[in-house]
Amino acid sequence: MLETSSRLLRLLTLLQTRRSWSGAALAERLDVTERTVRRDVDRLRNLGYVIDAASGTNGGYRLAAGAALPPLLLADDEALAVAIGLRTAAGGGVTGIEEAALRALVKLEQLLPQRLRRRLAGLHTSIVPLGPNGPTVDADRLATIAAACRDRDRLKFRYDDRRQQSSRRRVEPQGLVHASGRWYLVAWDLDRGDWRTFRVDRIGRRIETGPRFASRQGPEGGDLAAYVSRSVSTSAYPVQARVILHAPRDVLAARFSPLAARLTALDGDRCVLETGAPSLHVLAVWLCMLDVGFDVEAPAELYEYLRAVHARLGSVLARR
Repeated sequence: MLETSSRLLRLLTLLQTRRSWSGAALAERLDVTERTVRRDVDRLRNLGYVIDAASGTNGGYRLAAGAALPPLLLADDEALAVAIGLRTAAGGGVTGIEEAALRALVKLEQLLPQRLRRRLAGLHTSIVPLGPNGPTVDADRLATIAAACRDRDRLKFRYDDRRQQSSRRRVEPQGLVHASGRWYLVAWDLDRGDWRTFRVDRIGRRIETGPRFASRQGPEGGDLAAYVSRSVSTSAYPVQARVILHAPRDVLAARFSPLAARLTALDGDRCVLETGAPSLHVLAVWLCMLDVGFDVEAPAELYEYLRAVHARLGSVLARR
C-alpha cells in the first residue's frame, strides 16, 4: 500500500509538470506497465483530480481543472516561493487580493515542515516593505489579461495614456512584465499595426475578450522585458540618446532602473546607455551626475548642448 501511495504522488507530480503525458512516457518514468498507469490514473480521479485522456498519436493524459481545488504538491523551493509571493501580495500591490493572500498564507505556513518554517521565518524578518512600490492594479483585471495572454484571446479596452488622453484599443496580448512596482502589457495593436506597451493600471476596468488569434514572434526577439525597458525609458520621450559610458556595465547596472535606461556591455570597461528625457537640459544634467566619462553617439544636438555648457562654465572659471 505504501509503495502504491508513493507512486501516486510521483504520478501526480509528473502530471503537474507537463501539459500532456503519453501513457508510455509515464510508464517509463515510473518503471511500471501502462496498465498500472491506467489504474493509478483512476485512483487519482477517485480522489478528486480531473485527468483527461485521449487516444491516438497526439493522445495522452492531461491534468485538467476541476470543480474544486485538489491537493497541490510543491517542492521545498516552490513552497517557499509561493509563501513569499503570498506575503508580498498580502501587503498590497495588487488590490483586492490582500485578504485572500493572507488566508492562503496562513494555511500554507501551517502545513510547512519545521525546516521550511525556519527558512521562511528568516526570509520574512529580512524583508522590510516601505509602502507600495508603484500604482496598484485590480486583481481581476490582471487575471483577465494574463489569461488572454495564455489563451491567445484578443482584448478590447479603454486606455488612458500619460497625458490622460483616452482611446479605445484592440490588441493581441503577448505577455505581462513587472518592473519597478508597475505592471506592463506588451501587445500587438491591431489598429496601429505595431507593438505597444500598456501600463495595466491605466487600462479601463471593462475588458472584452475574444476571438482567438494566431501566435506571432514578439518584439526584441521575444524578450518582452527588454522591449518594455526600451519603450518606457527611451521611446516615450521626445529626446532619445545613445551614450557610451566609460565604466563596466556590471558596476553601473545597480544604479539604473530598467524603466529609466537600458545598459548593454560594450567591452570590459565600457557600456552603451540608451535613454530618453523631456529635454536636452534634463539629459545633460543627468549624464553629468553619473560622475563617469562618456561619449555621445546620438543625438548630435546633445553634443552641441554640452559644448555650450562647457563654454559657459569655462567663462565662469576664468573670472576667478
